Amino acid sequence: MTTVATSNNPAQNMSAGRLISWNQTPSGIIGQTANAQFMISIYADHTIRVRLTQSDSFSPNPYSVIKSPLEDHPFQITENDTSISLETAKIKLTINKDQWALSFYDQKGNLLNQDDHAFGVSWLGTEVSNYKKLQPNERFLGLGEKTGGLDRAGQAFTNWNTDYFAYGVNDDPLYMSIPFYIGVHQQGAYGIYLDNTHKSVFNFGASNRRFSYFSAEDGDMDYYFFHEEKIENIISAYTELTGKLSLPPIWALGYQQCRYSYYPESEVQTLAKTFRDKDIPGDVIYLDIHHMEKYKVFTFDGEKFQDAKAMVSSLKAKGFKVVVIMDPGIKVENGYAPYTEGVEEDLFLKYPDGETYEGQVWPGWCAFPDFTAEKTRKWWAEKMAFYTDAGVDGFWTDMNEPASWGQHTPNLINFEYEGEQVSHRKARNIYGMQMARAAQEGAYNNGQERPFVLTRAGFSGIQRHAAAWTGDNVASEEHMLAGVRLVNSLGISGVAFAGYDVGGFCGEASKSLFARWISIAAFSPLYRAHSMINSNAAEPWSFGEEVEEISRNYIKLRYQLLPLIYGSFYKSSQNGLPLTKSLAIDYPHDHLVYDGRFQNQYLFCDSFLVAPTESFKEITKVYLPEGSWYYLYDDTKHQGKQTIYQDSPINYLPVLVKAGAIIPMQSPVSHTEETHDGVLRLHLYKGTGESEYLHYEDDGKSLAYKTGDYHRRKITLNSDIQTLTISKAEGEYASAFKQIEIIFHGFEIEHVNLNNQDLTIANKPMAFLSKLTDFDPLPDNCLPFIETPKLPSVKVENVDQEINLRFDR
Repeated sequence: MTTVATSNNPAQNMSAGRLISWNQTPSGIIGQTANAQFMISIYADHTIRVRLTQSDSFSPNPYSVIKSPLEDHPFQITENDTSISLETAKIKLTINKDQWALSFYDQKGNLLNQDDHAFGVSWLGTEVSNYKKLQPNERFLGLGEKTGGLDRAGQAFTNWNTDYFAYGVNDDPLYMSIPFYIGVHQQGAYGIYLDNTHKSVFNFGASNRRFSYFSAEDGDMDYYFFHEEKIENIISAYTELTGKLSLPPIWALGYQQCRYSYYPESEVQTLAKTFRDKDIPGDVIYLDIHHMEKYKVFTFDGEKFQDAKAMVSSLKAKGFKVVVIMDPGIKVENGYAPYTEGVEEDLFLKYPDGETYEGQVWPGWCAFPDFTAEKTRKWWAEKMAFYTDAGVDGFWTDMNEPASWGQHTPNLINFEYEGEQVSHRKARNIYGMQMARAAQEGAYNNGQERPFVLTRAGFSGIQRHAAAWTGDNVASEEHMLAGVRLVNSLGISGVAFAGYDVGGFCGEASKSLFARWISIAAFSPLYRAHSMINSNAAEPWSFGEEVEEISRNYIKLRYQLLPLIYGSFYKSSQNGLPLTKSLAIDYPHDHLVYDGRFQNQYLFCDSFLVAPTESFKEITKVYLPEGSWYYLYDDTKHQGKQTIYQDSPINYLPVLVKAGAIIPMQSPVSHTEETHDGVLRLHLYKGTGESEYLHYEDDGKSLAYKTGDYHRRKITLNSDIQTLTISKAEGEYASAFKQIEIIFHGFEIEHVNLNNQDLTIANKPMAFLSKLTDFDPLPDNCLPFIETPKLPSVKVENVDQEINLRFDR
């Protein structure tokens, strides 16, 4: 038996100690150690929950996990003199008896994760930590909205939701906390989610080479361990636990324009008109804090917006939706209904002696609704009728860390926390998520079938309630690339609907920077430009004619790709996977995907390899993982597992297409409610073997798809025998496409056969982006124009029955 020194002195480390007793439960085991009680529960073959506490009872987080443990699910328990083992179909967990320490293995006996034997789970006063042995060459991914590199090894991070204006590209913490990460090493991969809302620290081998650890300043050690062979299945397991995004309205996938702030109404109307006059697609206009009377939520400034309802109606007629900002701070002002109601109905955060807590934000001294109380969320949802009655379509919850001037909310503030009554220390990280939840419920309760909520702050599970953006970024090359990594990391961490402020919120982008940024963001889940007050305008036409045309090109490309993007959102609502996939998800053991030169690259909708690069680079290195890849713009084909030099003029972002991809496109439209030409264009890229694409349509706005009003079919390409099969349509929704045009990339064909009849083949080059105007007649200043060689294509009627095509030379 190994003896490990422990101490009863709270200033020194005290481990859980040796195992004293245990009993089996329907979903695992429960027991006692020398210094704690524990419970281990099986939630699925791939998910096991571990809890330890020094209190009389456990104190779980009621907000993040939506799944319960499986009772009477098959698992095995074995015991010997030194250990107890629990085994599911995918994980074997061993508990050391003489000193609490867990070891997790896969079914092949490979060690996935192991506690430090001496320390395991330990306490320093109220701080609880779990120390894990570092595995050889272990990498760490995820943790949500964290700056720095893709691989977190050798670094430490803090989870404490923080309002951080103009944060640096390596600063921490930021606005959102997601204490979930994935460990990868040669023995396998695993995920860990720490379900504790207190301030927490994740140390992945910083300042030591013995262990990694995660710790919370108080509360239980409560974490979930996940194992699947594939990284994407670990992410899916995590989102089975914490929830997946709801299918958003299709307009939220279009281009969104924001500024702090657009006012008065005439400026908003001019903005909308300019988009349409310049033939630049757009779906959303935001109203920032200046839409309010003296920054008071649930008001419109009567001078700047004399008839808000009429204005919103006018914008809708032009195809624009309106999103308004909502801050949590309620101005302390007698006669202001939200304040007087909040006081009368006991809805605000309080000091322990019962006095309402007040902090300064935009309106001045403010009270703050306690969104951890159900009655407060219900009240907020009711107040939102002010906006929905005016026709507002979406809601932007900002300053919800919560932020206040001074940036130091006293920790003794009381929160309801679903009846538990806790301090700011436990409730802060969850506050923004609960405000977003209240906003979502308000939209639902006021008749909106698919709410769009955008939030700055959140916690694990936020993906159920809102999309996320990465806060007050800066107009710089470094921030542009850091934003890509932040969105990719959020995707690894379950937040599939995320984006960044195109052009940078703080400062002013150069012409080339804005052009590059807007092209990268066309391949981002959330496509929003935003800039701050007292800065130059940052609309697509604000940087001169050339940048305007580049912006138009990429925004139009985004709208042409909506069938792919919308279908990918549908898949994400089913499997929890991101639309922007870091290459580490599909190629976790390829060391070059972690290389600083290539760590920003990602797959968009599983088809496009996007290589973000600085705006000043005219040639950039791109790493191609295994497989084959086509340069999007001219179909040049490259073999994978190599680095290539790719031209990257400012009007052509390096983008490649995965061999075997099936990419659906539609004709250009000005906004998502405008009717396209009725032709679904399927671009087929020759690969090897079979590849699939799930085509999905519905009305884009209602919940009728949940009761069968959708159009779904599987499209299968077999590149070896050169066949395309479009399965029989499922669902009651009639496809908006009357014809299907099939465009062949990389194939040499002379015949295309449908039901034993040859189809007429057209051959024509195509360009995904339009040629730029030669504004400057000097040839040295002309940007290139790229198009594919002549591509064969055919058209067929889009019938609901199975469609089978064969194509050959």
